[in-house]
Amino acid sequence: MSLSAISIRRPVLATVMSVVLVIFGLVGYSFLGVREFPAVDPAVVSVSTSYPGANAQVIETQITIPLEESINAVAGIRNLTSVSRDGRSTVTVEFELGVDLETAVNDVRDKVSSAVGQLPPDAEPPLVAKADADSFPIAFLGVRSSLRNLLELTAVADTVFKTRLQTIPGVSEVDIWGAKEYSMRLWLDPVRLAAYGLTPTDVRNALAESNVELPSGRIEGELVELTVRTLSRLSTPAEFDDLIVKRTPEALVRLRDIGYAELGPLNERTILKRDGVPMVGVVLRPQPGANHIAIVDEFRKRVADLQREIPADIEVGFGFDTTVFIRASINEVKETILVASGLVVLIIFLFLREWRSTLVPIVVIPISLIASFFVMYLAGFSVNVLTLLALVLAIGLVVDDAIVVLENIYAKIERGLDPVTAGLEGTKEIFFAVIATTLALAAVFTPLLFIGGLTGQLFREFGVVLAGAVVISSFVALTLTPMLSTRLLRTGSHTGWLYRTTEPLFAALTGAYRRSLEIFLRARWLAFPVVLACAATCWLLLPALPKELAPLEDRNGLRINALAPEGTSYEYMAAFMDELDDVLGREVQEVIDATTITSPGFGAASSVNSGFVRVTLAPPAERTRTQQEIAADLTRVLSRMSGARSFVSQEPTIGDRRSGAPVQFVIQARTLQDLERTLPAFLEAAKADPVFTFVDVDLRFNKPELQLRIDRSRALTLGVSVRDVAETLQFALSGQRYGYFILDDKQYQVIGQLERPDRSQPADLRTIHVRAAGGAMIPLDNLVELDEASSPPTLYRFNRYASATVSAILADGRTLGEGIEAMRTHAAAVLDERFTTALAGQSRDFADSTDSLLFVFLFALLLVYLVLAAQFESFRDPLIIMITVPLALTGALLGLWIFGHSLNIFSQIGLVMLIGLVTKNGILIVEFANQRKLAGLSVGEAIVDAAAARFRPILMTSLSTILGIAPIALQLGAGSASRVSMGVGVIWGMIMGTILTLYIIPAIYGLFSRELRDDERALRRDQEAAAPALARSS
Repeated sequence: MSLSAISIRRPVLATVMSVVLVIFGLVGYSFLGVREFPAVDPAVVSVSTSYPGANAQVIETQITIPLEESINAVAGIRNLTSVSRDGRSTVTVEFELGVDLETAVNDVRDKVSSAVGQLPPDAEPPLVAKADADSFPIAFLGVRSSLRNLLELTAVADTVFKTRLQTIPGVSEVDIWGAKEYSMRLWLDPVRLAAYGLTPTDVRNALAESNVELPSGRIEGELVELTVRTLSRLSTPAEFDDLIVKRTPEALVRLRDIGYAELGPLNERTILKRDGVPMVGVVLRPQPGANHIAIVDEFRKRVADLQREIPADIEVGFGFDTTVFIRASINEVKETILVASGLVVLIIFLFLREWRSTLVPIVVIPISLIASFFVMYLAGFSVNVLTLLALVLAIGLVVDDAIVVLENIYAKIERGLDPVTAGLEGTKEIFFAVIATTLALAAVFTPLLFIGGLTGQLFREFGVVLAGAVVISSFVALTLTPMLSTRLLRTGSHTGWLYRTTEPLFAALTGAYRRSLEIFLRARWLAFPVVLACAATCWLLLPALPKELAPLEDRNGLRINALAPEGTSYEYMAAFMDELDDVLGREVQEVIDATTITSPGFGAASSVNSGFVRVTLAPPAERTRTQQEIAADLTRVLSRMSGARSFVSQEPTIGDRRSGAPVQFVIQARTLQDLERTLPAFLEAAKADPVFTFVDVDLRFNKPELQLRIDRSRALTLGVSVRDVAETLQFALSGQRYGYFILDDKQYQVIGQLERPDRSQPADLRTIHVRAAGGAMIPLDNLVELDEASSPPTLYRFNRYASATVSAILADGRTLGEGIEAMRTHAAAVLDERFTTALAGQSRDFADSTDSLLFVFLFALLLVYLVLAAQFESFRDPLIIMITVPLALTGALLGLWIFGHSLNIFSQIGLVMLIGLVTKNGILIVEFANQRKLAGLSVGEAIVDAAAARFRPILMTSLSTILGIAPIALQLGAGSASRVSMGVGVIWGMIMGTILTLYIIPAIYGLFSRELRDDERALRRDQEAAAPALARSS
């Protein structure tokens, strides 16, 4: 006995099976996380090492390269990039998707620890973090006070907010932007130092001897034990001023005699302003793959708790929050599900025109959608835009099988059979077609399991959820639907006024189709030119369509990056950022929040001559310009500002969300000199290209520097070693750490340096003295020669090679595909065989997704064909059915081309899905034609009769699919811009595919299907009759 027969005879069992599916789905939903897109972030580990005072070349040779050589042995690395800038090295290790983050961190940490011995002894220990140093935070909290300075505010942000927030699950780092961390500043006077016969090295050595705290042991008595603690640390400016640096017969030389100590900021050259007001900002940086919404929810909850504990003078305010758009986008898709469900119900009722009949297929919608959450739970997915989109598209599909089963059972009832017999026979007749369509649709998404990278991860969740919903709907259509049909449908139930009024129209429509089909079949050879024309159209349209990873969405935010010429001072940059803030306030009335950071102290390649503005815009409903229009207008305004180069960037929809331009083209060479000679020509060609509005390169060679050449012979004669000269300069100018001190139970750094007026121009180097072996103080200009030169401020490496990344902003109307192609064209013209190229950021994600599409498409076609061949026990019938694919693809590509949409990851998903959608109609026609042939009809009679019989169900299921997808194509709500291309492609593909299928498939079937002989017909009948008995015996 089949599953359908059991359900008809045992209605309670059929009901319980569906109720269990719903319960499992609701329980699974309660455990699902919520995020914008599937977790497509690869495991990224950053290794940061500080070496104050060292220039980029020293950092690269002594720190970056040894670390790279050691880390390179870790398995699973996708890209190994590094940035070496003044005082800091950052190595970023990106792993393949699927590599566990914890395993990656441990592997990198092991390799870094083995390389520490090769690093300079004065360098800070390398810091390994579970994050990308350049990834952008997801939430901002501004902290300000009218009574406290930035030093005190930073201490509060660090000890109160950072301590509590960094324990939020999924948070990698809590950064404090604009931080003025406490430090003890020792300001030295070079003239007084020379007068007392001292150098900065002497001050550092004196501090190291006087500022120590070592364990002193204990005193043990008969009855009492006492711990001995020696209070030998310095902690206040007064105590540091009293530090004895030198003892002479005449007096003691203290620090106050050669300078002074004060509490000051560790990093003096950074500031954060929000709407023009200086403050500090606490920001959250998530771990790769973490749930952003869960993090921000807990973030807001903890901040609310902390507000009851902090002093009354401290004000906090939330700034940018990337989850605002995510929540709106998720809610919009949820509303789309409701709208699509309503439209599908409406179209079903319009076709069936009776509430009893309408109720049967409608019940399948909530059961299938809710049960799909259990599939998501089992697969480890989340509630995100793509999984919800799969449910939107499933709405029109899950009712298809129920409609086909219902329509077939009702046809039997109308012929006079009692409902139970009609249910048994009708379900048996349609059972094969339902299974075939379900397997075909599920087979379409099977290739997605074999794809790696960003595309595979995105496609996988979408495909598995959609296939799961369709499989569940088929189960319900073969269990609950037959049972409900036999209970609710009655002979003559379609006797209402609406049915009597509209039935002649439907009958006339079916009759008109039958007559037009008979006419077309007289010239069935016309099917071949139509199919060839469709294939040719696809061939022409595919290269003509613009290509990109995903359309930009209006996320209510922009980022403005500014970069001044190399050698620009911090004060100049701060003034420019204030000017930029003023321009922003005048030109963009839609701004509700603007956070500016001058000389950010974070990020791999940040420097004194850089800054950025994070702009939060009003919601789209409250402004007249779109985010893209505001960005374009701002770009024109910023191009007129001459103080620094500025460009506007927008956060991409999917993929690498670093704060950079969409086009990132990496040029690699064996030596830095090769890059220096060739880059100018490449940049000139790229800047002249109309595809781009802004082109820049990260590698520059124009930072001014003073090069000191030591006269070794004279130094040796005077008794001065090269080490003495180097250490004196290091401790006088570089802001080196002299030691540590304790303040409020927290350890901070002691920084020694000459005062700013004593190191403001090259001539000040003459005031620095070095002590000779005999004790005499030798002016530095007696030992060195000064040369002015230029060098790269930052050195970059990409997969162990010296590299430069050319970044570009696209012109209006240009797509990422055009930008990458333009870069490759210039590379072919300018670069020779010494250079290799690669893509980074969004560009790399786009290239990966494009390479995967052809594989997915061909694999899906092959699998569907093989599944259908196994189902039909024929290699000919599936080939006839597959003719529907180019017909639908032509419609989809035409729709994208007419409405100006691009070929992106969303429209690609729609194209792959079309394979399963349109073959469904072909399966119904071919399967029924085979049944008619088996009943004794000729090929011509069988195909006409089958097409006419399936005309109304095909029309109903196609319209339900189209209306289910329609809300996606209407571009309603947040985040809808990226999904419109999917809706347009599927709707146009379904319309054209359905219309042509109704004519082309019968024509091809009539040409290629052969007549059955009497013995074959008898044999197949015997096989069908024996199948139930075989099932019972087994």
